[in-house]
Amino acid sequence: MNRLKLDLIIERGEHDLAGRITYNDSLIVDEADNVHDLEEKLKLLLFEFENVEPETVVFEYFYDVYALFQEFDFLNIGKIAQRAGINAGLMRQYASQVKYPSATQARKIEDTIHKLAEDMSKALIYA
Repeated sequence: MNRLKLDLIIERGEHDLAGRITYNDSLIVDEADNVHDLEEKLKLLLFEFENVEPETVVFEYFYDVYALFQEFDFLNIGKIAQRAGINAGLMRQYASQVKYPSATQARKIEDTIHKLAEDMSKALIYA
């Protein structure tokens, strides 16, 4: 079975998270409470409008800062800011969309999240 890889842009919606994908020059948009539900809704729309089988679709996620901290709400904004070398107040403004990060700042946040995930994947727990 061939996989269809699509970019899923996840950002602040009107009431929750919004997601958008482009397929065959069509923009498909929906909203949901979480990324899992958003993914399911978009797969259903792809099937209904483009006859794409849901099990063939694989999404690559692209979050805005607001959606990132909504989906991964266990992350401490201040600690991520500190690790990224960004002022914590400024990071909170990014997370609430009072301000928007530049491409450089967004990359610093992304690199910090990836490094944190790498560090955590090496953690072992003993009993």
